[in-house]
Amino acid sequence: MTTPQGEFPRPLTPEEAKSRRSRNVAIALGIVFLIVLFYVVTVTKLGLGVVIRPSI
Repeated sequence: MTTPQGEFPRPLTPEEAKSRRSRNVAIALGIVFLIVLFYVVTVTKLGLGVVIRPSI
């Protein structure tokens, strides 16, 4: 959605704002899921010794 130079974009309708918020929440949940997945895969591949290190 482009606007001519010098003009501000029009305000969002309530439906558009709700849609944008839902999309942002879905993206945030997807990112959190990927972070947790990468953590679990890393711990699984390297073993719990990486997380629980013996004190020296």
